[in-house]
Amino acid sequence: MFVHVVFFKLKERNAENMEKVKNILMRVDGKVPTLNTIKVGTDVVGSDRSYDVALIATFDSREDMDAYQVHPVHLNEVKANLKSLVSSSVSVDFNS
Repeated sequence: MFVHVVFFKLKERNAENMEKVKNILMRVDGKVPTLNTIKVGTDVVGSDRSYDVALIATFDSREDMDAYQVHPVHLNEVKANLKSLVSSSVSVDFNS
């Protein structure tokens, strides 16, 4: 299994924007054939080192994750809509 983890820092951290980002990220669920599972959560601690939203997605392989990255739903429904809300993101990808 290949695991893709992404943390998002919002331009304006508030409950409404966190929920918007969560909903945008979940648009890929069931629409990208190579995506096995996706979980999205919003931060509840709010410390200085906290990011605001986290995504954990699983795939069968790195190649499947690469296919997800260029899938039209990911590009047009997710990435395009996140630009106005997200200031930065970091990721970790690993085999499990």
